[in-house]
Amino acid sequence: MVFSNNDEGLINKKLPKELLLRIFSFLDIVTLCRCAQISKAWNILALDGSNWQRIDLFNFQTDVEGRVVENISKRCGGFLRKLSLRGCIGVGDPSLKTFAQNCRNIEHLNLNGCTKITDSTCYSLSRFCSKLKHLDLTSCLEDEALKHIQNYCHELVSLNLQSCSRITDEGVVQICRGCHRLQALCLSGCGNLTDASLTALALNCPRLQILEAARCSHLTDAGFTLLARNCHDLEKMDLEECILITDGTLIQLSIHCPKLQALSLSHCELITDDGILHLSNSTCGHERLRVLELDNCLLITDVALEHLENCRGLERLELYDCQQVTRTGIKRMRAQLPHVKVHAYFAPVTPPTAVGGSGHRLCRCCVIL
Repeated sequence: MVFSNNDEGLINKKLPKELLLRIFSFLDIVTLCRCAQISKAWNILALDGSNWQRIDLFNFQTDVEGRVVENISKRCGGFLRKLSLRGCIGVGDPSLKTFAQNCRNIEHLNLNGCTKITDSTCYSLSRFCSKLKHLDLTSCLEDEALKHIQNYCHELVSLNLQSCSRITDEGVVQICRGCHRLQALCLSGCGNLTDASLTALALNCPRLQILEAARCSHLTDAGFTLLARNCHDLEKMDLEECILITDGTLIQLSIHCPKLQALSLSHCELITDDGILHLSNSTCGHERLRVLELDNCLLITDVALEHLENCRGLERLELYDCQQVTRTGIKRMRAQLPHVKVHAYFAPVTPPTAVGGSGHRLCRCCVIL
């Protein structure tokens, strides 16, 4: 809508500033910037810090440089609560130091893919942003950075370290010792980690609800046993390609984690039907389990599907490349659980032929029932 000067002036006179600010608070940053160009009065209203509490610059990532972040921080100051700089590769340590100094009430900060930042940024955040609760450092940092977070960011409840390939047990141990309120932690792709990291989580973070540890191939039953016995609020676990774990991990989760709702065990090739039996007969199996991913679990058979009939709340089951699972087994389970979505893949089959003949290779089949 386009206003004439008279219309815009009338609105300013009829509506109090507080109401106008409330209206402006519903606008996205692009619209706010456009409104700021209409008049001096609207420029003041549109750029008021109270309208800039949540900012997502992902759509402008190629244009965002350090000075943009600095200007935003000066404009928003203590009003800013949530900022996403995901993919903003032009942002570095100096601008984030200015940001940290100006925006001390920040609670959510996404630095996913900001590859220019170093441990200096974490030092600035830890020094000035003690209210920080959710931090995404995907593909960014190493152990030294986590030391600073440990010392000052005690309110942290969510931390994403996905694909921070240089992170070691030392860094995770430091985080756990300083951030006892941690509820969600992503360590997927941190391939250097061992059970020492799980031990630190178990002993220091009893409120943990979400753990993503895909492709952490050194983790074993021993670490997950200690974790399950101490973190009873676990609701979601991604253990894809944790290739050393066995049914022992499932037994411990079944006993100690009654709130478990989603579990990924894809490519955990040592998991068998017996582990699924324990899971399906547990409290979480009967009452909570909604999603189970078993892709490439080569020892899983139709027997496991019979066990899963006890999981009355199951909504999605992944069975890609489970070579011992049959269509018949899936159909039998679906007769008992008609609401569940089953994603399965059946490998090509070569039917028998007469001597000297040639078999006709059947097409691959991806089935969603």
